[in-house]
Amino acid sequence: MDPVKRAPPLLDDLIRMDQLVAVRHGVLISIPINILLSLIVTGVTFYYGSPVAGLLWFAAATAINLVRIGLCRAPLPGAPEGRGLFAGFSRFSVDQHFRLGTLAAFVAGCIWALMPALCGGYTTPQSTFYLIVICGITAGAVTHGTAYAYIPISFLTPPLVSMAACLTIFMGGFDRYGLAAATGLYIFALVRASLQSQTMFRDGSRGKNKATALAASLRAAHVTATEVAEEMRHRAIHDTLTGLLNRSGFMQAVDLRTAERKSGEALRNMQVPVRPLCLMILDLDGFKSVNDVFGHRAGDEVLIEVAQRLRRTLSKDFTLARLGGDEFAILFEADRIRNIPAIIADRIVAEIAVPFTGFDAGRVGISIGIYESHDGEDFSEMMVRADAALYAAKSGGRNRHYSFDETLSHRLSMKRDIERDLLRALNEGELHMWYQPILCDGGRRLSNFEALLRWEHPRYGWVPPADIVETAAVIGLSEPLLKYIINEVCQMIGRLEATHPDTVWVAINVSPREMSRLPVDAYILDRLKTLNIPPQRLELEVTEETAMDICEVQDKLKTLSDAGIRIAIDDFGVGYSSLSSLRQLSVDRIKIDNSFIRNLPASAADQVMVQAIINLGHSLGIEVVGEGVETRDIQTLLQGLGCDTMQGYHLGRPMREADIAGWMDAQAHLNTES
Repeated sequence: MDPVKRAPPLLDDLIRMDQLVAVRHGVLISIPINILLSLIVTGVTFYYGSPVAGLLWFAAATAINLVRIGLCRAPLPGAPEGRGLFAGFSRFSVDQHFRLGTLAAFVAGCIWALMPALCGGYTTPQSTFYLIVICGITAGAVTHGTAYAYIPISFLTPPLVSMAACLTIFMGGFDRYGLAAATGLYIFALVRASLQSQTMFRDGSRGKNKATALAASLRAAHVTATEVAEEMRHRAIHDTLTGLLNRSGFMQAVDLRTAERKSGEALRNMQVPVRPLCLMILDLDGFKSVNDVFGHRAGDEVLIEVAQRLRRTLSKDFTLARLGGDEFAILFEADRIRNIPAIIADRIVAEIAVPFTGFDAGRVGISIGIYESHDGEDFSEMMVRADAALYAAKSGGRNRHYSFDETLSHRLSMKRDIERDLLRALNEGELHMWYQPILCDGGRRLSNFEALLRWEHPRYGWVPPADIVETAAVIGLSEPLLKYIINEVCQMIGRLEATHPDTVWVAINVSPREMSRLPVDAYILDRLKTLNIPPQRLELEVTEETAMDICEVQDKLKTLSDAGIRIAIDDFGVGYSSLSSLRQLSVDRIKIDNSFIRNLPASAADQVMVQAIINLGHSLGIEVVGEGVETRDIQTLLQGLGCDTMQGYHLGRPMREADIAGWMDAQAHLNTES
């Protein structure tokens, strides 16, 4: 194919090509008749005593007819070159073909114009025969030459002019002059008919070519529209960066595979094994640091390289996708011989562990969650289960994979049941606040209580508070749950204030999500005012994550602090709080995370860390609380390190509000005895 795209031919060029094809066809039809008439004329001439003249005339007529046949069979302009005398005519233009055809027609007409020489200038008794032949062959020329007028005109003019001249010069007489005049009119009529026929042919050709061009344009538009639609469809289901399927395209692929599995139920009933579908969700380890340190362009290069490595590692039977961000997905049919999920996951982990260009070894890794579908679950269900496996894999560290198992299935069922039942539990009073004491003076005297959320699920038992808060956020219950906690704690403080005035305060925990998205300050101050509770009786515990989000929370915390509510930072030491944030938030207390306290007697490093936190708090005038005091040894160590305030099961377990008064009386009795 010519690499240079040619411009489409103009309409007039197409019409003239149609004329050339049609006139060649008409000439080829008329030539056999011309030859037969030549034979008849030669026979008559031979019979009436002029054999030599007749044979010479026939030879000339036959020769020009052969030339005309050759011209009509010559290759058309632009056609491949053939063989023979006229092979090179494909290089001629349409106009050149017309000129040659017209010249040949004129020569043929001139030969027929010599017919008077065969009949004594139309004076012999056979003149009527010759006149009729001339009239017939010229009329036939017009009939077969409607496409291009100048070829029949060039043919008919010489013999008719010759006939009119002979009638005038050689024969004389009024009737002969009249016949000559009629011949002139005949010539005019034939020429006019030829021109009109040509005009009609060109009009018809124009309409045909316009219709053809319109049809071609419509076909081209259809092709273009189809290509555009296909391109849009491709873009709609593919990731523009990596070229892999996107989430939408991957969802379609999963649904298609699961539908095929359902249609294979009959095969399964016939004892034909159906291989399970395996879904893997892959999440890059360390990718955030690549974006943060090297920039998003470097991050994009990593994503492209990961996609290329997955393509190299896996065969075409595997469906690959980028779900978004640094999360990828793989779908394939698993078996126990070739496509073993665990082995494939190991291969992927090893491939991604190879250092990327421009990054040190171990900078980027990958975690994989695996789920094998045996029951034809839909895309959403498969994703939920594979995602649960991915979370389990990432919890174990980098470059790991985990398959969805019974343990995860139980957790997933529990999570769903909790989501389903939490609203009912909140409305029906199944949630309760328990209170754990925090002791000062080295763990000997009550400082305050920490309010802890409790829910005993009818099927799963005690649900961890963090799971309750997370579930509430997922299903949109964060606000009513927070209001419930604030109301319950404030009412408890009011009751405690009535029996033990000016003794202790109560701390409540607020999650980062609640602190940033809800008007916590307004809720708390409004409830304290409504119940006429001194703000000093309430402490607000926030995590280091919340403390670092100064822009979002500082106004709320400052409002609470200015009102007299104490501010404490929970789980201190595992987050990213800074000295400036401690000062800006007017922090009253920091609580050392129990991960540093748990192994304190056996870990010198933990002892150094705890001592540093205690010294930091003392230097800033901030009270320090040691969480997770489970043994007497830990209590003693904290006392030795200078931590006077403590919390833990060794000192006091969480209790219902009804048990607080008895515990406080017992604690006061112990302090009196000591």
